[in-house]
Order: sequence, then structure tokens, then C-alpha cells
Amino acid sequence: MAGFLAAGPPAAAADADLVRNGDFEAGLDGWSCSGGSGAVVTTPVHGGSSALRATPAGQDNARCSQTVTVKPDSAYTLGAWVQGAYVYLGASGTGTTDVSTWTQTPGAWRQLTTSFRAGPSTTAVTVYTHGWYGQPAHLTDDLTLVGPDPGGPGQPQLPAAPTGLTASATSSTSVSLSWSAVPGATSYTVHRDGAAPLSVTSASAAVTGLTAATTYTFRVGAVNAAGASPQSAPASATTPGGGGGGGSLPAHALVGYLHASFANGSGYVRMADVPASWDVINLAFGEPTSVTSGDIRFRLCPVAECPNVESPAEFKAAIKAKQAAGKKVLISIGGQNGQVQLASTAARDTFVSSVGKIIDEYGLDGLDIDFEGHSLSLATGDTDFRAPTTPVVVNLISAVKTLKAKYGPDFVLTMAPETFFVQLGYQYYGSGPWGGQDPRAGAYLPVVHALRDDLTLLHVQDYNSGSIMGLDNQYHSMGGADFHIAMTDMLLAGFPVAGNTARVFPALRPDQVAIGLPATTNAGNGHTSPAEVTKALNCLTKKTDCGSYQTHGTWPGLRGLMTWSINWDRFGGWEFSRNFDAYFGG
Repeated sequence: MAGFLAAGPPAAAADADLVRNGDFEAGLDGWSCSGGSGAVVTTPVHGGSSALRATPAGQDNARCSQTVTVKPDSAYTLGAWVQGAYVYLGASGTGTTDVSTWTQTPGAWRQLTTSFRAGPSTTAVTVYTHGWYGQPAHLTDDLTLVGPDPGGPGQPQLPAAPTGLTASATSSTSVSLSWSAVPGATSYTVHRDGAAPLSVTSASAAVTGLTAATTYTFRVGAVNAAGASPQSAPASATTPGGGGGGGSLPAHALVGYLHASFANGSGYVRMADVPASWDVINLAFGEPTSVTSGDIRFRLCPVAECPNVESPAEFKAAIKAKQAAGKKVLISIGGQNGQVQLASTAARDTFVSSVGKIIDEYGLDGLDIDFEGHSLSLATGDTDFRAPTTPVVVNLISAVKTLKAKYGPDFVLTMAPETFFVQLGYQYYGSGPWGGQDPRAGAYLPVVHALRDDLTLLHVQDYNSGSIMGLDNQYHSMGGADFHIAMTDMLLAGFPVAGNTARVFPALRPDQVAIGLPATTNAGNGHTSPAEVTKALNCLTKKTDCGSYQTHGTWPGLRGLMTWSINWDRFGGWEFSRNFDAYFGG
């Protein structure tokens, strides 16, 4: 028997770390994060040069996950280093008992570990990390799943990365993708920054729900039972412009309010003396004869208050000269003292006729809605911004649509709500499902949403505001770049209204958004220095100078800036407009 060798048992699969890109050095490759909540940062990190930063928002707990192939009936240990409060690490689909562990307190990096045994027929599990509702962003790094490697003869192998990816816009809101089929792939995952991955079974995809006039970059991964491939090389496409009026505005526009009917300490500026820097001039203000009449009147500043006021004929001639130079001149309705409540259809119809008379008399290009105070509030039980029922809201929408239809596609429509009526809607909407909240919270959202296809510009007043919660679930205060970055990011990324992920206010196009600021410290609370304005623009258009806030995209097509006011800017030596011109090359 000496010539025979005893055959031993087959060699056990060696233990290995089965997670792909658990150190996040390859960005989010291999990971899927809910609601675009995950991003890779370079500081702080536990090891290497990158870590995952995930931010809960509303009802989204910022879950980032990966499906991993495992060997049936085998033991595995899951581990990660985390930083933050209420950070969870777990595994699901184990075929036995799903496991999770968590850390309660923020501070230094902490290691989480847990273990499980795969079921007798389990070949894949999902490992994940997530935060908790209402908590700030958390960090995860060096995530591992250690145990027997299921690879070997007869086992499926990871597919190759797809090649030949092409992208082309098929409409203002959709892009068509195609790529070469990958042998052995059973499905594909389409990745786009800031969006949840899209799973498809063929080598093509139609991506819808996009924003017009926006550049998107896509990557594709192949999937089979062994897991997901590396992602393809990127391909980009730009959706064409769509909707909105006033298409002849410059790519980057400066908007200012002109005190045409009063002086208020800043001094009167004649229309002919408004510098060429100003692309949109809003006449402040058309005001109602009473709060509920809908009857809007406009008159030039009285001579007693404004000794240098021009005559109506000179004013109209100056408007025509501005328009000949490519500028837009609008009537702004409302303001701090001009509350307007279109509580009846009669008031609605009067509003349409009286505003039309002003536009016709002065030959204006459109309308700016600057409803403040108690002009807009939501009735109890009006809880869905997509289908408002409150008369003052419904009638305003109807009135503006009527004016738009009357004056046609070149009609310029802008709005200047306060943060209370827009971004506060991320937390609160109206009086809430049970009543008791301020009914004005978020009350502009149904108006903006219903008119988004007609809207030229939304320039929320980032001033005279309390602290507002951003999409990072942190409160932001006016006066610095951070406030403008966080508030504008909400408009360009969209957000769940009152935290309800089934009712998401969709993102506006970047060309529909301008940042509203006071021109000087005299003009309003929350004045922002030129250096901080530049930082905000850099972050939103170039993704630099962002500080601690992580935006949900980069928008070089951001339309520009709005200020209260042209008069106050002159009072301040034209500092605001000169900074705009220096930044955008005006």
C-alpha cells in the first residue's frame, strides 16, 4: 500500500474581505445610497484618503448598502468604523437571523462589529449602514465582511465593466442611454450623481424626471450572482431648455427692485439713471386698494417725497430705452406693506384686469409676485402642495395663468417669497395634519409648483429670516455664504415637504433660480459681504468654497442674483452690482 497517497478532505475556502470598495477610495462604486444621501469626503477619514458621509433628510435615514456574494452555511464577521450619533451597521437576507449594531454617541471614530451565519441556501446578503431620522450627517469608513470566499471552480465570477456607453437627451426632461452588452450579466445598474441607482435588464435605459437645461453624467455597472462590476467610463448629456418665460434673459442676470413709488431714505433713482448692469428691473410696488379687493394700483413717487422724480412720459420713455437695450422691466406686486389676498373669484378677476392695465400703460415685460406678511396662508386641511384648495392660493395661480395666456410666451414671471414660505416647508407645511402650526409655513410652494412651467425666476429673499433647516438637517442662519448655499441647494435639489417622501417638491431648473440678498446693511437684516457672496456662487456653480455643507449638485447655469434694492445699492456706492459684474464678467 506504500504506493498510494491518502486523499485528505477538500481545502476550505480561505477567509477574505468580500466587500467591494469598503474603504470608499473609489467613491461610491459598488454602493447604493437612498435618496442621493451619500457622498465621499476626504476629511475626516479613518483610513486612506476617503470616507462615506451620509445625511438623513426627512423620512430618509441615509441608508447605503451593497449586495455581497457569500458561501452558504458559513460564518461571517461584519465590521466598520463610524463617526456620529445613531449610526447603524447591519446585514439582511442572511437566511438565518439578520443582524445589526449601532453607536449612540457622536465623537471620535468607533468600531462596530457583528457576525452571522449564512443560511444553507443563501448565496448573497446585503450589508448596510444608515443613520437616524432628524440626526446630522454621519461617517463610515473601512467597512469589511470577512469570511469564506465563495469563488472557485463552478462559481459565478464578477462581470466586466460595461463599455461603449453613450448618452443623448431625448427631451428637456429625459435622456436615452445605451452600451455594449456584457457576457454573463443578468442586469445593469445606471448611476447618476445625487440620484438613486436605476436597475435595468437590457443594455439600454431611458432616464426620466430630469431638469431642463442641465448637464447630467452617467455611469453603468453590470450585475450577476457574483455581484456588481466596476462602473463604466462616464458619459454626459445636456437636456435642452424647456418651460418658463422671458427666454431672452442673459445666462447670468442681475435683478434689482427700483423704488419707483417711494424713497424710504435711500434716495430716488430715475429710470434713465439705472446702470446697465441691471438686467431685470422690478418696479416697487403695485399695491391693492384694500387687502381683499384685488384692485392693484401703481403711481410714481410724489414730488414732495421724491423731488427729482421724472414725469410719467419721461418714465415710460426710459422704460422703452431699457427694453431696447435688452433689459426687462416688471411691475412688482405686494411688498412689505402691500398685502394681497385673492379670497374670491371677483378679487381674482379684478387682479387680472388691474395688473393688465398697469402692464399695458407702462409697456412692461411682466410681473413679479412679492406677496409677504399674511397675503398667503393655507386653510386647515390643505396639506398637499400638489393639489391646493385654499382660495387665496388657487385664485392667485389662476390669475397668473390668465395673465400669462394673455401676454404670451415672452411674458416674464418672477417671484420673491421669504424663506418662511418656501424652505421652511421642508419641516412644516401649513397648519399641519393636526393643526396648530403657522398656516403660512410653506404657503408659496403650491404657487411655485403650479406655475413652474411659466416661471422665469424664483429669487427667495435670503434675508429678514430666522434660522432655517437645510437638507443636511442642520439649521442655517443668514449673513454668510453657508445660508445662501443651503437655501439655494434646496431649490435646485428638491425636497420632501414636511418630511413626507411621498410629496417631494421637485427641483427647479438652475436658470429659474437667483439668490436674493440685501444690497447694504441698511436694506435689510442678513446683509452678506461681497466675499461671502462670491463663496456662495463658487460653491453652487463650481463646487468650491462650500465649507462644511455638501451640495446635492453643481449648477453652472444658476441664473444670478437679486437684491433689495437698486436704490440701496446706489446708496452703498454700487458695491453689490460691481461684485456681480466682476464675478460674471459683466
